[in-house]
Amino acid sequence: MTTTPQREAELLASVPTGLLIDGRWRPAVSGKTFEVEDPSTGKVLLSIADAGPEDGAAALDAAAAAQESWAKVPARERGEILRRAFEMVTARAEDFALLMTLEMGKPLAEARGEVTYGAEFLRWFSEEAVRAFGRYSVSPDGKSRLLVTKKPVGPCLLITPWNFPLAMATRKVAPAVAAGCTMVLKSANLTPLTSQLFAAVMMEAGLPAGVLNVIPTSTAGATTGPLIKDSRLRKLSFTGSTEVGRRLLADASENVLRTSMELGGNAPFVVFEDADVDAAVAGAMLAKLRNMGEACTAANRFIVHDSVADEFAEKFAAKMSGMTTARGTEAESKVGPLIDAKSRDKVHELVTDAVAAGAVAVIGGAAVEGPGYFYQPTILKGVTEGTRILSEEIFGPVAPIITFSTEDEAVRLANNTEYGLVAYVFTKDLNRGIRMGERLETGMLGLNAGVVSNAAAPFGGVKQSGLGREGGLEGIEEYLYTQYIGIADPYAG
Repeated sequence: MTTTPQREAELLASVPTGLLIDGRWRPAVSGKTFEVEDPSTGKVLLSIADAGPEDGAAALDAAAAAQESWAKVPARERGEILRRAFEMVTARAEDFALLMTLEMGKPLAEARGEVTYGAEFLRWFSEEAVRAFGRYSVSPDGKSRLLVTKKPVGPCLLITPWNFPLAMATRKVAPAVAAGCTMVLKSANLTPLTSQLFAAVMMEAGLPAGVLNVIPTSTAGATTGPLIKDSRLRKLSFTGSTEVGRRLLADASENVLRTSMELGGNAPFVVFEDADVDAAVAGAMLAKLRNMGEACTAANRFIVHDSVADEFAEKFAAKMSGMTTARGTEAESKVGPLIDAKSRDKVHELVTDAVAAGAVAVIGGAAVEGPGYFYQPTILKGVTEGTRILSEEIFGPVAPIITFSTEDEAVRLANNTEYGLVAYVFTKDLNRGIRMGERLETGMLGLNAGVVSNAAAPFGGVKQSGLGREGGLEGIEEYLYTQYIGIADPYAG
């Protein structure tokens, strides 16, 4: 589909700009709005309603009121709503892809990939809705019967990040719908438009009023803070920084909320001496440049055996040199802009710090001049331990390389972080691959693969990368609690 200014304007005009509360789009009580920018130009795309505390309270009121009736809706019916939503999102793939490109910046090809990935959560959980099984058994002493059931936890607050506007919404909304939970969705204020369109599709797919409420806001703490303290809220799911996650966990402890936290990452990408270097470079391109490096799963530290480090860096640089930075709607675009000026400045600060400590930029190393928040794809060699770029999440198209000589050293370097979301290992030795899986402190491992995300797999980390899992068989369990009913011996007189 051709992208033109007219096409962009027509799409933006179709996006709801209000708050979705109890099945109705309405303005904020305050009447305030906030602007959403195109990061490739800095120009305003749309202004949308800016929710405040009163709006947040109204959204939770609606979710709490709808919870009892929604929980009674048969699982098959909930699944069919998700299936219809999957089909509708898929049918409107070009709309969702373009909207994500406009508000987040990623190239259209990547945005289309996210539509496929994000929609799959709707299909996956449409099938899981009818498989939230309990069990029935006889007690070991034979004197009673044990009935174990699964029930929805209740109203949920879902807080999504800006970097995957569709997939992060579907990954939380779909299991909640499947489990029978009502929701208040607080989308990221940098990229709220995709969630607005997705919510409209969910309503069109048959989701009853009050089940999904959407409150974009520029004042997240003031708007959602009171909800976390409200005893009617029973679950909090958050994807974002570890710093914010810690604060939310502290707040959630007051009401002992069920929590799912998908937090920061500092993914090691380990290349052993026996690896297929070409395959490792291909994996590195995916693990590093997907989403311009703005992903918690992005490879953050390239830990390469010293015998292949030069070859790897040379081939990696050759591939990176062909990555054109341009607005995501342009046909030649391979790397879009970073989300805002603050993010671009942070990336350059990390690069500057590494170079000052002795690293050398093989390619890139600077911001792209002109409008928008672009940064050159960058590879750094000679990075030394202790530099900030190895300990902080880069969130940009920058690949620092550090070398090792033994497997034990690779493990030490890889585990030398407070995070543990994902790791990548390239080796032809299966035994070594299995050892690395057992030795690395990580929730996920890509073995000879640069992408691990899959709706059918449990996504999540350990250590400061969070708790709980999204996707896979485990995903729906986050929205269910277990109830046990003890039944008297049916044979007793």
